[in-house]
Amino acid sequence: MWDYTEKVLDLFYNPQNQGAIEDPQESGIAVVYGEVGSIACGDALRLHLKIEVEADKILDSRFQTFGCTSAIASSSALTELIKGLTLDEALKVTNKEIADYLGGLPEAKMHCSVMGQEALEAAIYKYRGIEVEAHDEDEGALLCSCFGITDAKIRRAIIENNLTTAEQVTNYVKAGGGCGTCLADIEDLIAAVQEETAATATRVAAEISIAQQRAQQPLTNLQKISLIQEVLQEVRPVLLADGGDVELYDVDGDRVKVVLKGACGSCSSSTDTLKYAIETKLQERVLPTLQVEAVI
Repeated sequence: MWDYTEKVLDLFYNPQNQGAIEDPQESGIAVVYGEVGSIACGDALRLHLKIEVEADKILDSRFQTFGCTSAIASSSALTELIKGLTLDEALKVTNKEIADYLGGLPEAKMHCSVMGQEALEAAIYKYRGIEVEAHDEDEGALLCSCFGITDAKIRRAIIENNLTTAEQVTNYVKAGGGCGTCLADIEDLIAAVQEETAATATRVAAEISIAQQRAQQPLTNLQKISLIQEVLQEVRPVLLADGGDVELYDVDGDRVKVVLKGACGSCSSSTDTLKYAIETKLQERVLPTLQVEAVI
């Protein structure tokens, strides 16, 4: 018998926002759904979103779930969490937030919260015209053949949830829960991620030290432009994944002028992209006084 919280049981027996959303055929309103899992694997979720196009905002959310108590409760919790959020805000909702909303889930049922997060991403990417099949996590090598899970998807679960054992990976994404032949590969992947994390921590510490030294020794304009280009090259893959891009236009003192291309150029959240994805990194890595602005 699973030890469920009162919130989980309440949303299982009295689920909120269950069902589909019919297309209202209203001007400025879009309806889309994202689908993950399969009945053959034991859990399947279809998440429906009603979106106000101009505001890029979720007006309503409903779900259809085939699964256990945790799957139904997690789906219901997700619909409550994302109502009223912009699509960019909704994409930041993690499976941990879904579990926390429920007062926690048994570790062996954490995959239900992960399924909700994935369905949300699938719906938003579908609305934005980005095929789910093109996502990085679907392009990895198949690691768990029983559940059709790639190494990229497992890597993401390890990083986002700080997983340290193969058993935890199984609890979160089901990989390794079938025949078990992939468990050794999962353990190797965990070790690789831990090594990469340690290396990243070392690199960041070194970069902070260099940044502190730069604060005491002013950069030449050529050095500044070179460092800015390095940061933009790191940011570009994230933007390209969403159909956008960025290009350095000019550097005028502490003003970094960039050109946003593709989806970024027409995106209502381009200001957030400038401030958080680009400006913050430039201030951390190059100079704390840098300001980024878009050139039309």
